[in-house]
Amino acid sequence: MIRLNEDALICDFAETYRIYDYRSLPVKTAATLAAGLRDNSRIKLLAAGIPVEQDTLLLASIADRLAALLYMFGGDKKDDPPASVVSILLGEAEEKDNVGFESAEAFEAALARIRGN
Repeated sequence: MIRLNEDALICDFAETYRIYDYRSLPVKTAATLAAGLRDNSRIKLLAAGIPVEQDTLLLASIADRLAALLYMFGGDKKDDPPASVVSILLGEAEEKDNVGFESAEAFEAALARIRGN
């Protein structure tokens, strides 16, 4: 686990056990404590190759389904379907470019164009 990401292991030890210097522990004790970390600890998620917690993926899945329903039953199909939050979290898709505005007036004007006012 140390080779995988020492910083994540240090953070997990500090958060879970309030141990800030794991190197001061006997190796067997440090290994036992590392094995006893919760399944959603930083180091265990990294070891499993999971980028985010399972709860986060579940919430993202719910958000994706809701966005799909709103898109399907919305009146205007001119826009592309919404991007999948789950795909973004898993690194399978990239976020679309964010739009920035110079002022509140520019934001209000863009919002009015979107709404068709």
